[in-house]
Amino acid sequence: MDNRQMIERARQVMDTEIEGLRLSRDAMGDGFVQTVRLLYDAIAAGGKIIVSGVGKNLHIAEKFSATLASTGSISVVMNPIQAMHGDLGMVAENDVLVALSFSGESDEIIKLIPAVRRLGLKVIGMVGNVESTLAKLSDVVLPVVIGQEACPFGMAPTTSTTATLAVADAVAMVLIDLHNFRKENFARLHPAGAIGRALILRARDIMRTGDHLAKLREDATVMDAILAMTKSQSGSSVIVDADGKLVGIFTDGDFRRHISTGLTDLQTSVSQVMTRNPIHARDDLFAMEILRIFEKRKIDDLPIVDADNTLVGCIDIQDLPKMKVL
Repeated sequence: MDNRQMIERARQVMDTEIEGLRLSRDAMGDGFVQTVRLLYDAIAAGGKIIVSGVGKNLHIAEKFSATLASTGSISVVMNPIQAMHGDLGMVAENDVLVALSFSGESDEIIKLIPAVRRLGLKVIGMVGNVESTLAKLSDVVLPVVIGQEACPFGMAPTTSTTATLAVADAVAMVLIDLHNFRKENFARLHPAGAIGRALILRARDIMRTGDHLAKLREDATVMDAILAMTKSQSGSSVIVDADGKLVGIFTDGDFRRHISTGLTDLQTSVSQVMTRNPIHARDDLFAMEILRIFEKRKIDDLPIVDADNTLVGCIDIQDLPKMKVL
């Protein structure tokens, strides 16, 4: 097999899985709605979502449960083998079991169902075969429909696990909407790492102020702006009017561009070369939104204002890694 053939085969695998995802998407119907409502009611009643699977589906169950837990739905994973040897102790009133088995005939899962039913749990079966044993034992059947596995022998779980994970993600995301789960909630559940900091910190927490902010009036010169940037060790000078309202920004990039096009008099008023009405943000904006502005607008410096458009600071993109939000 040469390089071209390897790439072609890889694309065939992905095409097969993409087609499986399309089929799974189109098959969503009453079973999906019933699943989401049953899970929502369980959480609302103080229960939790128990997810179980065997083999590759145990890994999918772990991902599904982790996504649920991180987005406001209490969830745990239960290994069906360990469940029969004591782990059923994690089961409590109002819990719901989501059992993953594409064939719907996994022995370990089938043996688990009667045990959890004796404890009063409702069962949701995520299956590829709606006529399977698991489907018949379930209160709600959530079909995972695919065309075929990407494995040439049709044996290694490939398309089926991809589709199961995608359907599980769809369930978790719809639950977010039903729970009215917000970014603030997400931040509380992710206090560590860049995600947590970007969701908790606001512009006012990371902006430059005081001696680190190069702030000038409109009557300042280009030389004043350069000296202010040098003193504050920043890449821009922010220009305000007599009332402290934001009117413009002059960056080191602006300076280089104007020099290259003939600017020689450094006593030129900065108001003549600054960018007026620059992109800016409110001081109560979350750091995550600040990141999006930098990415979308392709800028390096962002003036920060309060509700009255009074300049209160500036964020330099170089500061974001230092704050560990990038």
